[in-house]
Amino acid sequence: MDTHIGSVDGPALAAANGTVGCPASAPGCPMASTPAQPAATLTAGEASLGRHLARRLVQVGVGDVFAVPGDFNLTLLDHLIAEPGLRLVGCCNELNAGYAADGYARARGVGACAVTFTVGGLSVLNAIAGAYSENLPVICIAGGPNSNDYGTNRILHHTIGLPDFSQELRCFQTVTCHQAVVTNLDDAHEQIDTAIATALRESKPVYLSISCNLPGLPHPTFSRDPVPFFLSPRMSNKMGLEAAVEATVEFLNKAVKPVIVGGPKLRVAKAGKAFVDLVDASGYAYAVMPSAKGLVPETHPHFIGTYWGAVSTAFCAEIVESADAYLFAGPIFNDYSSVGYSFLLKKDKAIIVQPERVIVGNGPAFGCVMMKEFLSELAKRVKKNTTAYENYKRIFVPEGQPPDSEPNEPLRVNVLFKHVQRMLTGDSAVIAETGDSWFNCQKLKLPEGCGYEFQMQYGSIGWSVGALLGYAQGANNKRVIACIGDGSFQVTAQDVSTMLRCQQNSIIFLINNGGYTIEVEIHDGPYNVIKNWNYTGLVDAIHNGEGKCWTSKVKCEEELTAAIETALGEKEDCLCFIEVIAHKDDTSKELLEWGSRVSAANSRPPNPQ
Repeated sequence: MDTHIGSVDGPALAAANGTVGCPASAPGCPMASTPAQPAATLTAGEASLGRHLARRLVQVGVGDVFAVPGDFNLTLLDHLIAEPGLRLVGCCNELNAGYAADGYARARGVGACAVTFTVGGLSVLNAIAGAYSENLPVICIAGGPNSNDYGTNRILHHTIGLPDFSQELRCFQTVTCHQAVVTNLDDAHEQIDTAIATALRESKPVYLSISCNLPGLPHPTFSRDPVPFFLSPRMSNKMGLEAAVEATVEFLNKAVKPVIVGGPKLRVAKAGKAFVDLVDASGYAYAVMPSAKGLVPETHPHFIGTYWGAVSTAFCAEIVESADAYLFAGPIFNDYSSVGYSFLLKKDKAIIVQPERVIVGNGPAFGCVMMKEFLSELAKRVKKNTTAYENYKRIFVPEGQPPDSEPNEPLRVNVLFKHVQRMLTGDSAVIAETGDSWFNCQKLKLPEGCGYEFQMQYGSIGWSVGALLGYAQGANNKRVIACIGDGSFQVTAQDVSTMLRCQQNSIIFLINNGGYTIEVEIHDGPYNVIKNWNYTGLVDAIHNGEGKCWTSKVKCEEELTAAIETALGEKEDCLCFIEVIAHKDDTSKELLEWGSRVSAANSRPPNPQ
């Protein structure tokens, strides 16, 4: 079985110079697939900081940098443009540039964005925080003030009017795993390499500020092509690994009907294949948490769906919660994923496997145990037990289809997603925006190789527009289908323009139901109603006759069918924007259930003092 799904076990990324990027399935992160050749000596004009940074980005697999120009980063952008194999993608605003780097990192394993000092940095900050929450290595490059201005009492533009230039740095310290401010050439080489290496090692964003007068300057440390370096792989403590496997085998082999549940940290642990190997060896039924959808195959015969508490796939929660042992690989338990803390799970039945730690029941716990190694070793020793899967097969009833629509009947959302399901192939990917699309897209059955991404931990509305831009740029072998609500689209709509400039052929379903539907189901109020736009008219205006774009507004199933046929047929090389008119109260049953439980969790009274 091909288990290289999404970016969990993605392929190596060949750079323009023949080196290999950071293959997500590798134990470490080699930056060259062959023994290093003697580095070429560069001319003084070539031996610059800007060229070194650009070449390093290409080496680790970045082929596109999402940028917004500003006077502090313009010289640096010149060097990024000049680098073979690196493309500068100009975005309409910094927030979308950050979201695009997030989407690109999901597709390619690492992403990068470039902004200007403070006004750009603080604008991109929200997107970087989202990438941090989702464990994505994004290199955020900010053009900084002239190095001569540091330590003076000067007040610069693009600041809050104080001579202290550290505000941007301090803001980034809580949402990045490493920060570097490059103000001199002597240690710039080390600062750049350390920042990039840390992003890849930690699978988190980093902040890299470079003074605006430095990118074009030569320095002896840049006099040769960057030598490909190797990130030492993290290895398990062998005694700890053996003890963790032994305790887990004993725990699982005593169970009557154990199950496995995959979580979102399978991505950061690069353990997708090891997870599937364990499923094959154990015979257990397996599910995924909602934020892990797309990280492991759904075509495996023992896949039972999404485990999401009360809003799980049909019959999935019953099997998971009735199990006498459940192994969670890389979970994140929060109020959203637990449906307002309403999981019916018991800690003493759970084995929690995090990227570097294993906890068996109420104890013991084992540190310095790498998830990928642990799952692989466990697969060699666990006894086969198909009881939970057999129980699932006994109670399973195939899901019904929405009732047929009457001629010209107003389009129902469940009918829309019936047609979206039919569109999916191994050459597709799905981007689901925060909102009811979370729940409707969870029910899609992904064919082998079909990608799937959404932002559950951070849940920032508007994320999907920029993420679609970046993901489609990084996964240009797939046609991406995005499901976006009207409220979310209004936040970040401008970068449809950049999709057209990049000649992307994604399909956007804009679900126009007049407001923030997910908020309505948590707590309704007049603030959840938004001004209606002529969305197709807006996209046509953005198109303005430049590039390939096709729009359609659909109100019934007949019009939807015709629009999809056109998007997949004569307009397959176009960016296709289909506005779907839906009733404001047309929501999934899962959102109704989830909303009421999250509302109850949010409205808990204070504990007695």
